Amino acid sequence: MKKKKNEFWEWTKALVIAVLLAAAIRYFLFAPIVVDGLSMMPTLEDQDRMIVNKLSYKIGKPERFDIIVFHAPENRDYIKRVIGLPGDRIEYKNDTLYINGKAYEEPYLEKYKKRVIDGPLTDPFTLEEIIGRKTVPEGHLFVMGDNRRYSKDSRHIGTIPMEDVLGKTSIIYWPIKDIRIVK
Repeated sequence: MKKKKNEFWEWTKALVIAVLLAAAIRYFLFAPIVVDGLSMMPTLEDQDRMIVNKLSYKIGKPERFDIIVFHAPENRDYIKRVIGLPGDRIEYKNDTLYINGKAYEEPYLEKYKKRVIDGPLTDPFTLEEIIGRKTVPEGHLFVMGDNRRYSKDSRHIGTIPMEDVLGKTSIIYWPIKDIRIVK
């Protein structure tokens, strides 16, 4: 009888430790997210499942063109691409991104730009027209979806405070046929 009780206690401890470890990993390190909508097409499809690396910005800084997940003003989490870092001047003209006066390539948009026949993929704007400032404020990011015509992003909701960023994401794990690292 004592052996059964001891074995039960060992299994219970192992199960509790496993559950606590899984919860800690999910809460502090990695979390799953489902892409909801078309705002990141063609890079990400609706219902793609991804892993968010929550540790990525605790130990490092965001980099331009990272794909991030953040808390949006509507009490939802959004997934978008970092376009502007603190202190950057952002401008779009002739379907070209300019950061601090320098034109930037956006290779992730090339295939999509070729399909658009009725105007630019990204309407022209300056950061000042959007947020009333010439540069991205300190501690904030300017983000945009890859599906520029149908994305609710910093052009609509303003810059994103760094404390609202959950982390960086780049791994699609579902559907299985689409498993890959995205850039």
